Amino acid sequence: MGSQTKIQLISRKKSQQWYVNFPAAVAHAMEFERGEMFEWIIEDKATMVLRRLKPPAAAVKKKRRRESSNTSTPSGHNARKHSPSNEHN
Repeated sequence: MGSQTKIQLISRKKSQQWYVNFPAAVAHAMEFERGEMFEWIIEDKATMVLRRLKPPAAAVKKKRRRESSNTSTPSGHNARKHSPSNEHN
């Protein structure tokens, strides 16, 4: 999901404040809470990462992929061909 936003600058006599606003769709998708704390991590001049300090528990647990000695094709089918020599009688 990609979303664009503008950086806003508020200049005061003695200070400047920079703001990043999140579109409502992003805030809802991330389930932001009012007052939640985040940390900015600067990767380079093109990339900043916003890290949630206390992420909520995942609603759905991710399944771990089992490692297999058989290789699979992108369709998920076994890449090894079935041969009569592999059959048990």
